Amino acid sequence: MSDYDRAPVGEAGLVPANRWLQLVAGVACMVAASNVQYSWTLFVPAIQEAHDWSRAAIQTAFTIFVLCQTWSTPLVGHFIDKHGPRALVMLGGILIAIAWIINSMTGTLSGFYLGGAIGGFGVACVYSSCINNALKWFPDKRGLAVGLTAGGYGAGTIFTIIPIRNMIESTGYSSAFFTFALIQGVAVFALAWLLKAPRADQVVFSDTIAQTRRNYTLQEALQTPVFWVMLAMFTATVTGGLMAVAQLGPMAEDLGVKDQVVFWGMAALPLALMLDRVMNGLSRPLFGYISDRIGREPTMFIAFSLEGIGIFALAHMGHNPYAFVLLSGLVFIAWGEVYSLFSATASDVFGTKHIGKIYGALYTAKGIAALLVPVGNLVMEATGGWTTVLLAMACLDAFAAICAIAVLRPMIKRHHMRNGMTEADLKHSAVAH
Repeated sequence: MSDYDRAPVGEAGLVPANRWLQLVAGVACMVAASNVQYSWTLFVPAIQEAHDWSRAAIQTAFTIFVLCQTWSTPLVGHFIDKHGPRALVMLGGILIAIAWIINSMTGTLSGFYLGGAIGGFGVACVYSSCINNALKWFPDKRGLAVGLTAGGYGAGTIFTIIPIRNMIESTGYSSAFFTFALIQGVAVFALAWLLKAPRADQVVFSDTIAQTRRNYTLQEALQTPVFWVMLAMFTATVTGGLMAVAQLGPMAEDLGVKDQVVFWGMAALPLALMLDRVMNGLSRPLFGYISDRIGREPTMFIAFSLEGIGIFALAHMGHNPYAFVLLSGLVFIAWGEVYSLFSATASDVFGTKHIGKIYGALYTAKGIAALLVPVGNLVMEATGGWTTVLLAMACLDAFAAICAIAVLRPMIKRHHMRNGMTEADLKHSAVAH
C-alpha cells in the first residue's frame, strides 16, 4: 500500500493511509493504561481488609493519582510537542508498571501514595500523547478520532475487570497488582513503537470544520478569552460528572436502592457501575462523531443539557431503583464526551503545533474538579441529603450548555475572523462555528 490514499482533504495534500494504524495503536495504549484509574476500586476492599486502614485513607492514593495525572499534563504536553509521542508513551508504560509493582510490594499507606503519584505521571504521558496524536493525524475527523482514543481509556477496563477481580479473590491483591503491572506496562511500551507524529506536509485542514490556520503558542492561547471560557465550561461539566462517579455508591446506599434487584437479576448499584464503563466509553466517539457533523458547540449544548436533565431527574426520582439505573446511564453517556469535545475544539481554535501544552492546560479542569468533589460530601452532610448536591451539579451543566451556544460559539467565530477568516469562509464550511 502507498503512503497516502488518493482522497483529498481540505486545501491540499493526501490523506495519510497509515494514520489509521496510529489511531488503532493509540486506542490500544489507552486501553492498556486504563486499569490504573478505573480498576483501582476493585483493590480498595482487599487493601482495607488486609491492613485495617480507613477507606478514606486508602482513597487518598486515588486522589493523588488524579491530581498528578491532571496537573502534570501541561508539562507532559511540552515534551510531546517537542519530541513526539513515542518516547513519552514508552516512559508512560515504564511508570505504569513501576506504580503497580510498588503497590504490590508496599505495606504502608505512603507506599500506595507513591504508587498513585507515579501512576498519575505515567498515565499522563500515555493519555496526553495519544490524544495529541489523534488530533494531529485526523483534522477532518477530529471529533471521532479523539473520541475513539479517549473512549479506549474510558471503557478499556471492560476486558480486565473480571480477570483482576478473580485474581484478587484467588491469589490476593498483591499478586494482581504485580501481574497486571507487567502486562499493561509491556503492552504500552511495545505499542509505543508504532506511534509517530505526522510530518508538516501530512497535516491538512478540514473542509467541513472551521479550523484556524495559525498555530498558537500556550502563552498566546492563555491571552485569549476563548481559552478561559472553555476552561470554565470544562470545569463545570467535569465537576458534575466526577461527583456522580465518585459518589454513586454512597448515593445508592443513602437513597435505599443499593441492593435492590432490577434488571437481569442484578442489584441497582452494580448495574449502574457497569453502565458507567459502557456509556463512558461509548459517549466519547459518539458525540465526537456528531460534532464532526453538526459542530462542536451545538453538540456541547445537546450533551451538557442531557447530563443536566439526567442529574436533575436523579435528584427527584433516584429513590426508585429502575430510575436510578437508567438515569445514571444517561448521566454517564452525556458526561464522557467532554474529553473529546474540548480537545477537538481546542485544536480547531488554536492549531495543533502546540496543542499538547494547550490542551494540557485545559485538562487541568479535571484537577480543579477533583478538588471540588469533596465539597459534595460537605454539602450532603450539612443538608442531610443529596438533593442540593445534585441540583447544584445540574445547574453547572445548564450553565455550560447555555455558554456553548450563547458565549462560546460567537466568541470562536470572532476569533477565526480576527485570524483572517471571512464570513464567506465560515459559511463555506459545512459546519461553521
